[in-house]
Parts: sequence; structure tokens; C-alpha cells
Amino acid sequence: MFRFGRRSFEKIEFSLFILPALIAIACSFFIPFFMSMVYSFTEWNGIQKSPTFIGLDNFKQIFSGDTNFISSSIFTIKYTVLYIIIINVFAILLAVILDQKFKTSSILRAAFFIPYILSLIVVGFIWKFIFMQGFDALGTLTGFSFFGYSWLGTPKLAFISILMVSIWQSIGFYIVIYIAGLQSIPQELQEAATMDGAGFMRRFFSITLPLLAPSITISIFLSLTNSIKVFDVILALTGGGPGGSTYSITYDIFRDTFQNNMYGYGTAKALVLFIAVLLITIVQLKYFKSKELES
Repeated sequence: MFRFGRRSFEKIEFSLFILPALIAIACSFFIPFFMSMVYSFTEWNGIQKSPTFIGLDNFKQIFSGDTNFISSSIFTIKYTVLYIIIINVFAILLAVILDQKFKTSSILRAAFFIPYILSLIVVGFIWKFIFMQGFDALGTLTGFSFFGYSWLGTPKLAFISILMVSIWQSIGFYIVIYIAGLQSIPQELQEAATMDGAGFMRRFFSITLPLLAPSITISIFLSLTNSIKVFDVILALTGGGPGGSTYSITYDIFRDTFQNNMYGYGTAKALVLFIAVLLITIVQLKYFKSKELES
């Protein structure tokens, strides 16, 4: 009886400790999420006392002729594919370099990681100043013509600018993940391969890269979800311009919901995005986990 009472007391005590956290999570995530699901089936401007239920009309409109949603989806897909490839390739290469033992390796690791500490909004405004004024000064000083380009006023250059700033800000985080993966690789394997006459490239592709599979899975998962949700750097750098050419899906949702007061329609787009991200991440994780088991 004493054991049963003690266990019951411990369960009650544990429940009391986690109850505030559960309430906070419910109020900040689950309740708004289910409310947005309800609003996605309504027509509501955010001011009316009661939304008007319209069923699946919002979803029909999204998939039947919303040119803004189509163009923002194309932008997001291009951005996501390039972001994932570029940031992971460069992060692996830099991690391999920074994992070597030389005097400034710790300083360089910190230098790459510092931008990740800053908010993307702050980073976006800093780079907006650099693109608009800093590059003009550099162009005058060096005479290089590309500094004089309209980096935020031309659709193609604006896309490149957003991609470049996003990678610059977050690459340090992925470098840390890959360095942790590199340091978990047994040194004996590298030494044995070296003794067998394997060069650096052979060791990299036959030993290092396969054993980095868990780190690659994590990094691709994070870069995928972060790139699909890209918003703040666009808001700070271009505001969706020029001419709406840099609208991402999240920025399009923000514009419809909070600027055009189409709350029902905006939450319907948000629900579509949520389902798309959920399906893509499930497929991605299953694929890369299977590759880990094979290797």
C-alpha cells in the first residue's frame, strides 16, 4: 500500500509540474492551430463578430486560379531547392576545413556562427543598407561594375540577394552540425584508409560522407523546413518587390491575412502549406533514414 501511494503521489507531483507547460503550449499552439482550421472554412475579415461559413470555397479558389499563390509557390520551390543544395554543400566543405587542427579554427567557427545569433529581420535590414549604399561606395572605390547593379530592384538579382543573405546568416548553424558529425567518425577508419593508400578525396567519399548520413538527414530536414517558411528576410530586404517577384508562400499568406484582411482565405492557404510541409518532411525523413540503414 505504501508503494502504491508513493507512486500515485509522484505521478500527481509530476503532473502538477508539467501542467503549466502544457497549458502554455495549448494556448500558444494547439488552440490557435485548431481555430485557424475552423477559420479556413469561413469568410472573415478579422473585424466581423462572427465569420461566415463557406465550406471549401477558399480551397477551391486557391487551386483554381490564384495567380499570386501559384507565383509565390514557384518562388518558394526555386528558393528551397537552391537553399538546400548550396547551404549543405558549403556547410560540409567548410566543416571539413574547420575540423582540421590549426590555430584559428576556433575563431573561424565562432565567426561563421555569429550571424546565426542575429535575427533575420536585423540581418535583412543590415544587408539592405549594404546593397543600397555600401555597394555604391565599393563600386566607386574599386571600379567593379557589378557593385553598381540594382540588387534589390531587379527580379533575378533580388532573388539572388535573398538567397545569399539567408545562406550567409544561417550557414554557421549547419557547420556546427557537420563538425559534430565529423568528430563522431572514428579516427581509426581514416588512419587505416590512409595506410591503405587512399587519398583525401577517396577517404572523403568512401568514409566521411557515408558516416555523415545522420548529420546530413538532420541538416536537410532543418534547411527544408526553414526555407519553405522563408518570410522575415523578404520582409526586410524587398518587401515582396520588385513587382511582387519575391513573394514567398508565407509572405503571400501574410499579405492576404493582415494587409488585405482576408483572414479566412489566408488561414486556408496556411493550412495547405502546413499539409504540404508535413508530407514533404515525412517523405524526406523516410528516404534519408533508409539511406542511413543502407550505408
